[in-house]
Formats: sequence, structure tokens, C-alpha cells
Amino acid sequence: MTVESSAARGTRRGGTETGGDAGRTARVAKSPKPAKRATAKAPAKTAAKAPARKASGKAPAKAARAEAPAEPQLVQLLTPEGERVADAEYDPYVADITPEELRGLYRDMVLTRRFDAEATSLQRQGELGLWASLLGQEAAQIGSGRATREDDYVFPTYREHGVAWCRGVDPANLLGMFRGVNHGGWDPNSNNFQLYTIVIGSQTLHATGYAMGITKDGADSAVIAYFGDGASSQGDVNEAFTFSAVYNAPVVFFCQNNQWAISEPTEKQTRVPLYQRASGFGFPGVRVDGNDVLACLAVTKAALARARRGEGPTLVEAFTYRMGAHTTSDDPTRYRSDDERESWEARDPILRLRTHLEAEGHADEAFFASLEEESETLGRRVREAVRAMPDPDPMAMFEHTYADGHALVDEERAEFAAYQASFEDADVTGKAN
Repeated sequence: MTVESSAARGTRRGGTETGGDAGRTARVAKSPKPAKRATAKAPAKTAAKAPARKASGKAPAKAARAEAPAEPQLVQLLTPEGERVADAEYDPYVADITPEELRGLYRDMVLTRRFDAEATSLQRQGELGLWASLLGQEAAQIGSGRATREDDYVFPTYREHGVAWCRGVDPANLLGMFRGVNHGGWDPNSNNFQLYTIVIGSQTLHATGYAMGITKDGADSAVIAYFGDGASSQGDVNEAFTFSAVYNAPVVFFCQNNQWAISEPTEKQTRVPLYQRASGFGFPGVRVDGNDVLACLAVTKAALARARRGEGPTLVEAFTYRMGAHTTSDDPTRYRSDDERESWEARDPILRLRTHLEAEGHADEAFFASLEEESETLGRRVREAVRAMPDPDPMAMFEHTYADGHALVDEERAEFAAYQASFEDADVTGKAN
């Protein structure tokens, strides 16, 4: 089944655990029923008025009212209350999911959040230089990550800790770069998971080039590239869209629209929903509820299957929310309201799936208690692993700069070595005195 175009989707109707103490994972409580039942519609955006229609015959009493464009439709399989809703197009991609697999998705999200909270605590304690939290985006990452096959290749940004978990990357390895002891910490080809990319948007070009290579090799695997709503404004991303469309590359562009590009809201970056941009490049786009792990799983599976069939790229916009700061150097209270954050916390992706598991009798208190214990064990292991990381050799920064060496680098290496040695001489002199 193919993913329908963004134009076609416009006519189809879609059907908290908070961060808390960064050192521990809070228990998830059932959420109260809201006054109104949530729908699958995304929040409406202010639209520019269309030109007024021409009057025919007699003049109207009032100026003709512009017809507002259809609201963006959002694929949703689990409502914020944890209720399963049907979707004829995407249900087949999760029709055979078992209670055990649902518990697995829940476990993935809980453990990812626990690791993320531990990393935030470690940065606050001075163990990491910086950390980019994924708090609130667990469903988008776990759902899409679990949709990939082993032979697919993933190109992340610097926040895809949940996708890294799905690809089998040790969480402790993610922290080496943020501690400043390595340039990544894992072999990308061992998990088909590229190193984190700090340059905003460049990984989409890398993913497109890799996908073009897959086509030339005749393989049936696919590529998925992650980026945020802010990166969608970058030239690299738009160039990747152009090349992938022209060359029919088997790549899925997975945009996590967490509503804020650091301190800039989405409406200051685009006049149309992000997924609709795909139609301008000649491939389909779809918006999915990014806090619904089941919908993210189904939509990504569909997009990857389309890529493997040789039907080209797809843009998936996961409509979600960054509950925490952009990074630990950011203060989100300076640019967004508490009311906004609280409204999104009510749609917490972990709480949503837990509510569904409990309502369907797929998990009991013993499961949740065991998982909480496992999450604490993970947090402790990561904490100990980070503190045990050895400091890197300062001279290592000069290695692997040029394949065959370089005179200027050799000169800089010698100067830095002499500078380092001066401290050793000072220590010896001090001891002698």
C-alpha cells in the first residue's frame, strides 16, 4: 500500500510521565478523561486569506468570506486517552502486533527516557559538557526506529537517542562525544547507524547520497534521515529533497516537528504544514501524531516499504513536542509559556501507551515495577560508565587530520607539545621549591 499524497491526505479525515527529578524516572499515573474527546486533527494554524470571489449579478450584503484551507490531517492510531482508533490505510502495518511487542515499545520508551534523564543529571553535575534531551519525543523515535530493518541505514542528528537504542548502540557510547573523550564512540557500520551530526541538516544530503548508492547496487534496503523542524529551513535539507526526488532515491525524511527551533516557533519558519513541502519537490508527505508510538511505527513502515519498492522518497512529519530545553545550555522559560508545556504533557507518549496497555489487560503492576527497577539499573550503569571514561590524550587532536600528513599540522603539534611540557616543568619546579 502506498502513502497517499499530501493533497489527497487533505481530504481524508484521520481518525504524564513528566521529566521530574532528572535522577529518577517518575511513575506513570493514569490521566483523567478530558472534557472533550481528542480528535486526530492537528492544532489549526492561522492562514492567509484567499482572494475574495467575484460577485455575480447583485452585490452581496457583506464582503465574500474567504474559504479557509482544510486543516492538516494527522495519522493517529492511539488517542491521548489510550483508545485505539482505526485507520484503513495504516492499520495493516500494525495489524499483527502482539501484546508482547506493545510492552516492548513501552519498555523502549521508558528506558530511553531514563537514560536521557541520567544524561541531563550528569551534565548538571559537570560530567558532560552539553546534552540534547529528547524528553517528549520518545514515541516518534522508538516508533520509527523499530520500523527499520537491520539492513536499513540511519542518519541521525544529535538527539536521536531513542533511535540509537533501537539500532543497538550502547547508551554509554552516546555520551563519549558529549563528555569530549571521542568523536562518536561507535562504528557506524556495525549498526548501520551513522555518528551524530552537529551541523544542522547536512545528514540529509549524506542520506540521499547513500540511498542513491543503494539504488546503483541493486539492494532493496532503505535509508532514513532524521532532522528537526528548524533544520527544514536549511538549504542542505531542500537540496536533499531535490536530489532524492530527481533520482528516486529510497530514503525517508523523518522530521520531528517539536514546535520550537531553539527559541523560534514553527510558524516563523513556514506558512504551510511542513509535510506539505514534499509535494513541491514531487514526492508524498504525511503528518503523523508524533506522540503516538503505534502510528509512528505504522507510518514509517509504510514509507520504508514504499522506498524499497522503488517508489522514491517520503517526508514524514512527526508532530510532537520538546518538553525540555533545546540543550542543557538553553532556558525554554524565556520563550514559551507554562500553559503550552502543560497542555502537551497531557499528551505524554509514555502515559498514552501505558493507559492503553492497562485498559486492554496487556500489562500488570508486576511488569511496570520490574521495568522501573530495570530503568534504575540502566541509569546506574550509564552513570558509572561515564565517570570511568578516561581522559583522551590531548595530542590525539592532531591525528587523522590529513591522510598523508601536513607540514602546518606538524608544526602546530610540536608547538602544542612544547606548551604541554611547560606545565610539567612548572610542576617539577614547584615541587623542588
